Amino acid sequence: MNIVIIEDEWLTADDLMQTIQEVDPSLAITAIIKSVDEGVRWFGSNPAPDLIFSDIQLGDGLSFEILAGQQVPVIFCTAYDEYALHAFNANGIDYILKPFTKESVSRALAKYKNLTRGKVGDISTQYESVRRLFSDVRAARPSSLLIHFKDTIFPLKIADIALFRLEHGIVHLTTFEKKIYYPGKSLDELEGVVGDDFFRVNRQYLVNRSAIVNASSILSRKLSISVNVPVSETVTISKEKAPAFLKWLTGAV
Repeated sequence: MNIVIIEDEWLTADDLMQTIQEVDPSLAITAIIKSVDEGVRWFGSNPAPDLIFSDIQLGDGLSFEILAGQQVPVIFCTAYDEYALHAFNANGIDYILKPFTKESVSRALAKYKNLTRGKVGDISTQYESVRRLFSDVRAARPSSLLIHFKDTIFPLKIADIALFRLEHGIVHLTTFEKKIYYPGKSLDELEGVVGDDFFRVNRQYLVNRSAIVNASSILSRKLSISVNVPVSETVTISKEKAPAFLKWLTGAV
């Protein structure tokens, strides 16, 4: 049986692949897809797999954009249990909650096998029903990020993050408790996830409003900002971005 994984966290994708093969070594992972754009291209030029394991929220959109029109059963991997309990139970499609375990993956595969023995029905119609129930996922936004630290995976509340910084091509985050972690996403992806409490002040920094102490005018109508966690350099905002930043700082967005 051929399986495709749709997951933009590469450590999570790798862990899921290994867990699936531990449950059943005969299963083959034919592709790991990390974005909507990549997924649309892959399914447009490759034979359909037997089964898909898919995250819901990807860096560039929702996975339903990839799955539209597909007739392949999907096991969704999600942190949105509030939505999943209603959406999937109503449509007979299975899901596993992050962080997943060998047991939860095994149960989902068993449900898939039982499903394929019976009458599957119009899978694309089921996906459309689930997509409608998840249509407000973007507005709701996740309240946490999954952080991989040493041998553990844990949820970190977005509200506890002071800022994200790009350094030497790698994004790290600093919490208000001055702890540093690596989210494994680009600043562009994070900007689409963390919500309006964060502002992309420049190419290197994405900052929480609650982390800002004050802003000061400097040469050429630029701004510099002071934050309440350690940073190794002056954080500046261009004159072009300054008006939008000041409006955002008041909460008027």
